[in-house]
Amino acid sequence: MYDIIFVKYKEGFIMQIEMLYSKIHRATVTEANLNYIGSVTIDKKLIKKAGLKVGQKVEIVNINNGERFSTYVIEGKKNSGIICLNGAAARKAEVGDKVIIIAYAIFHKKELKKFNPTVIFVDKKNKIKEIKDYV
Repeated sequence: MYDIIFVKYKEGFIMQIEMLYSKIHRATVTEANLNYIGSVTIDKKLIKKAGLKVGQKVEIVNINNGERFSTYVIEGKKNSGIICLNGAAARKAEVGDKVIIIAYAIFHKKELKKFNPTVIFVDKKNKIKEIKDYV
C-alpha cells in the first residue's frame, strides 16, 4: 500500500511515494489504559531498533479482530516488552492480542533504489527474535 504525492519545485513536479518505513510484526499487547491521553507505549529498545521516533505517527493493525487505526509513539521502559494502547486506542485491542505496528515514510523515487524497510520480529514477550531489512 502506498500513496503517490507530487511536490512542485522550480524544476517541475517531483513524484514522492509513501512507503513502508518499518514495522514491529506480531507484537503482543501487554496493557490497555483507557484513562490516558492517547497513543501507544512501546519498549524503548523496540523503538530504537525499528527506527521510530517519539511522537511519530504509526498505524496499528490488530490481527485478532481486524481493527486498523492510527496513533503516535510514546517511549516505554527499555527491555520491558511493553506494548500499551492508551486512551481511545485501548478500546481497539485486548491484552494478549497480536498487533502489527507500522510506520510509513515519504520517499523520492530515486531514494527507493537504495532503501529497504526494517521489519522487527518479536516473540510472545515482545523480545526481538529477528530483524530483517526487507518486506
